[in-house]
Amino acid sequence: MPVFSRATDLPVSAEDAMAWHTRPGAFEQLTPPWQKTEVIRRTGLIEPGALLEMRFVQYGVPLRMLLVHEPLGEPGNLGFVDRQVEGPFASWAQKHRIVPTGEGTSRLEDEIHWEAPAGTSVAKVVGDAKLERMFRYRHRRLQADLAHHAAWAGLPRRTVAVSGASGLIGTALVQFLTTGGHTVRRMVRGEAGPGDIAWNPAKSVIAVGGLAACDAVVHLAGASISTRWTSKAKLEILRSRVEGTALLARTLAAMPADRRPKVFVSASAVGWYGHRGDEVLTEASGQGGGFLADVGEAWERAADPARDAGIRVVHPRIGIVMSGRGGALAPMAAATRVGLGGPMGSGEQHVSWVAMDDITAILTAAVMDERLSGAMNATAPAPVQQRDLAKTLGHVLHRPAVMPLPGAAVRLAAGEMGRELLLEGQRVLPQKLLDNGFAFAFPDLEQTLRHELGRGPAQVS
Repeated sequence: MPVFSRATDLPVSAEDAMAWHTRPGAFEQLTPPWQKTEVIRRTGLIEPGALLEMRFVQYGVPLRMLLVHEPLGEPGNLGFVDRQVEGPFASWAQKHRIVPTGEGTSRLEDEIHWEAPAGTSVAKVVGDAKLERMFRYRHRRLQADLAHHAAWAGLPRRTVAVSGASGLIGTALVQFLTTGGHTVRRMVRGEAGPGDIAWNPAKSVIAVGGLAACDAVVHLAGASISTRWTSKAKLEILRSRVEGTALLARTLAAMPADRRPKVFVSASAVGWYGHRGDEVLTEASGQGGGFLADVGEAWERAADPARDAGIRVVHPRIGIVMSGRGGALAPMAAATRVGLGGPMGSGEQHVSWVAMDDITAILTAAVMDERLSGAMNATAPAPVQQRDLAKTLGHVLHRPAVMPLPGAAVRLAAGEMGRELLLEGQRVLPQKLLDNGFAFAFPDLEQTLRHELGRGPAQVS
């Protein structure tokens, strides 16, 4: 029977590492972006006898797997076992062993005993390659998450309302918060489930009682800007941001001071700075020009009622989020894989980006760190020019990235959106985060791309 094993050192105690695994969102947090997996049944979390049933695709074939959680049964170590009850393998048993290694440190040892139906050596080689890729991702993410959460270990856990919780960033934030021991209440426009907060910005409706039970609100909701900017689309982009922000700000301001969230984290974007060429932009820099700059200003100003009421308001000006699950990276990677990657226009425009693992931690820092208020650049400390981004992505994917896309073609195909989003940019530095000691897990672009795309070794800072 083939055996696969990998181990990694963790920056927290065995007890804290085990606690992370017992919380909602742990399975999803450790699932690589390229492994499309759907949980279709779950009974409990990882307590003995709890079941997890999932669907996933392997080599284009849809598969189903039912796991039962069992105790590790090793005195002196913490952990658990996942054993296949039904599924595609002849057998599968994974041990998650957490070994204390010192004061405040531990070691995670993953050990899988498995057998493919064919039972061939080819199956083992293919299986080991896939497992190596998967566990490289899992261990890097776990290290990064635990290090970020350790920064707030001495503070009480928070109850956080999150709007846009089903979006790319919102989904990741909810999982990051819950595995860190926080409680999340999703703000939903449809039917509210247990613990959800119903709201409808278009009708100025919000369940105030749900907000009263929260320590913080993180507001991420807003229409996508990745569409052709017709007059109707631009109006929706603006309305979707200002309307929801204003409703939340007015509602929070009107609540009794002793029974309302203490912090309102209302998203913004680096587009606020406009196109500034090579100018280095920090939170001390002024507003730029253009549609996105105007939207950003109106978006931030809509939070004024909460600010005027004495609530701590933070505006994370978010850069391009690098995630293997979607967003800007997906079309860039797809084009690069077929040899169409390369400079857009001059290629000299700056791209201010941030790793998904870091943006969730940045938003959490905005909730936890009372020193943070006002505008806060939510980007990695190393912005790059677009041609260097294309070159790095090509290097990671082992593809050429020299196919130029003329600026005229971008403007013709995408109009104003193409000009502002693709041909212009900002060279933004997260000065406020750096001054407050925020530690980025992925400050380097190549390491971030390798992590998100599962392409070779990468290091966590």
